[in-house]
Amino acid sequence: MTRLREGRTETVRPVPDEVELPRPSRWPTILRTLGALSVLVVGAVHLEQYFAEHFNVVPIIGPLFVLNFVGATLIGLGLLVPSERMRPLHLLLSLGGIGLAATAFVFLFVSEQQPLFGFQDYGFRMEIVLALAAEAAAVVTLAGYLAARVRRDA
Repeated sequence: MTRLREGRTETVRPVPDEVELPRPSRWPTILRTLGALSVLVVGAVHLEQYFAEHFNVVPIIGPLFVLNFVGATLIGLGLLVPSERMRPLHLLLSLGGIGLAATAFVFLFVSEQQPLFGFQDYGFRMEIVLALAAEAAAVVTLAGYLAARVRRDA
C-alpha cells in the first residue's frame, strides 16, 4: 500500500486484519467426500450380495465379500472425518480406496469371463451395474482428490 503525502510517497504495511488470504479451494474436500461415499456404496453392495444373493455359501468369494465390506467401511468412514490432523491419513485412505475399488472392478470382470477362485459370475444385473458405477466413481473422485492435494501442497 502506498500513500501520497505532501509530494512524496511512503509505503505502509497493511494491518493484519486488512490482509486478505486466498481462500483454499473446496474441491479437495468435495472430491474426498464423494470418494468416501462411493467407497461406502461399494462396501454396501458387497454386503447386500453376501446375504441376498447367498454369496455367504460360496467358498473364498463369500469371505472376500465380507472383507470388502469391512475395508470399504473403514476407508469410507476414515475419509469422512474432516479434521486437518487427518490429512496424512486421508492420503493413505484415498490410496486404499482406489486400490479396493479398482481391485473389485477388475475381479468382477475376470469372474464374468472365467472362473475366479472356482466361481464364475454371469450377466450384468442391477447390483453389478451399481457396484461397477460406484467403483469407477471411487477411483475417479479419489484420484481427483489426490491430484488436487498434490497441486495445493506444491
